[in-house]
Amino acid sequence: MRVLAAMSGGVDSAVAAARAVEAGHDVVGVHLALSRMPGTLRTGSRGCCTVEDSMDARRAANLLDIPFYVWDFSDRFKADVVDDFIDEYAAGRTPNPCMRCNEKIKFAALLDKAIALGFDAVATGHYATLTDGPGGRELHRASAWAKDQSYVLGVLTAQQLAHCYFPLGDTPSKDLIRAEAADRGIQVAQKPDSHDICFIPDGDTRGWLSDHLDRESGEIVDESGTVIGTHDGANGYTVGQRKGLQLGRPAPDGKPRYVLSIRPVSNQVVVGPKDRLAIASMAGGRYSWAGEPGIDVGETFDCDVQIRAHADPVPARARLAPVRDEDRTEQHRDGAEHEIVVDVDLAQTEPLLGVAPGQTAVLYRGTRVLGQFTIDRAIPAPVAA
Repeated sequence: MRVLAAMSGGVDSAVAAARAVEAGHDVVGVHLALSRMPGTLRTGSRGCCTVEDSMDARRAANLLDIPFYVWDFSDRFKADVVDDFIDEYAAGRTPNPCMRCNEKIKFAALLDKAIALGFDAVATGHYATLTDGPGGRELHRASAWAKDQSYVLGVLTAQQLAHCYFPLGDTPSKDLIRAEAADRGIQVAQKPDSHDICFIPDGDTRGWLSDHLDRESGEIVDESGTVIGTHDGANGYTVGQRKGLQLGRPAPDGKPRYVLSIRPVSNQVVVGPKDRLAIASMAGGRYSWAGEPGIDVGETFDCDVQIRAHADPVPARARLAPVRDEDRTEQHRDGAEHEIVVDVDLAQTEPLLGVAPGQTAVLYRGTRVLGQFTIDRAIPAPVAA
């Protein structure tokens, strides 16, 4: 099998490429240049896809004695990930750029180019498992849930899964991967994992947004509309946030207030008590199925829903439903006629907290990923009397 190994410069992708070579595949390594500033340097575990990462990937490829290339996807990355990130925050939403990168770059642009060049599969260092089911290729959680990355792969379609290769899915711990890398002589065996948003390497999202979005001061209000403070830009806040509100008056009960919603049109930030963050249902579009789930419009099915990469999944019931006119927003820009609606099973779990429009919800059945959607609205749970 001809395999294109996506090599980020980290230990996971290096070991994945090594395993592909060891399995007897014809492997070529490629590093994606995503930054529009090619001289960008890495700082510890902050960021990724820097010039240093490219050099680390090349050294690993040389050790494995495989061809290695650097492909410049920076223009596509800016348009599909960075600009989308900015637009979503401007609309009062909280996007997940890693999901967009996997959807638009690593498993769309990269995979399309790989197939056009005659490769059979793209190998990455993600911790997830692929199996062949009765309906075709299925995406499942990794054997070690603590390292499982199936959530960020939930955007993959059946056609994409058919050309994916995840050599690390059955490895129970990252320590074993590091030990294997050291045994193979891979220099990045102890390289720190990257975290935070790759194009915001210092981790200051609010500061970065200040440089890319106009900020206008406005009102912080409670749910009744009473003004209780001011802000210096609504796009610098996100649902569930507590710190940085700098309110001039305490809540009547003395408890902390949290951001409940962002109103970009009126430039208001709405705050309230923590229990008002609890939601019982959510709905949204931009959905996709990871395989062939065989779900008809209007059919209700049991599942688990996960709303963050490291969140626990919670039991729920979901359905694919027509978009009602009263619920249609500018986010239905693709003209979709259907959306996914999820009701959290409150008999088995507590309500979800701090669910923000723009986040990605991934649906599971057991360990299998069914699909995903972008949350457009969250319906609060009933408040106990």
